[in-house]
Amino acid sequence: QVQLVESGGGSVQAGGSLRLSCAASGRTSNIYTMGWFRQAPGKEREFVAAIDWSAGNKYYVDIMNGRFTISRDNTKNTVYLQMNSLKPEDTAVYYCAAKTSTDRSVWLVSSYDYWGQGTQVTVSS
Repeated sequence: QVQLVESGGGSVQAGGSLRLSCAASGRTSNIYTMGWFRQAPGKEREFVAAIDWSAGNKYYVDIMNGRFTISRDNTKNTVYLQMNSLKPEDTAVYYCAAKTSTDRSVWLVSSYDYWGQGTQVTVSS
C-alpha cells in the first residue's frame, strides 16, 4: 500500500503562483510514476503532469504552455507541482497519484493505483 498526502492548495489571484506538494509513504519502492491530475466542478478528472520516480522523465499536457513544472525529491518521497501564471480556469481540486505499473499510460486516470485526498486550488480574476 502507498499513502499520498497533498498540501499547498489555496486561493490566489490570476497571475499568481502556488506550489503543491505530495508526500508518499508506505511501499514507495513500488512507485514507478507519480502524477498530478485535476478535477473542476462538473468536469472529468484530467491529467496535468507526471514524473517517473527513478528516471525522472517528465510528462506534461500541452495546454499548460510551460506554466506548470513537476519535480521530485526522492530523499523526502515528495513530488511537487509548481504552478505559475495561474488562470481562473486552473481552478480545480488537484490530486496526486501513484502508478506502480511500468506498462500503463501515464496520461490515464485508470493507470494509477493510489490517490491522495486532493487539495483545492482557487484562482480568482
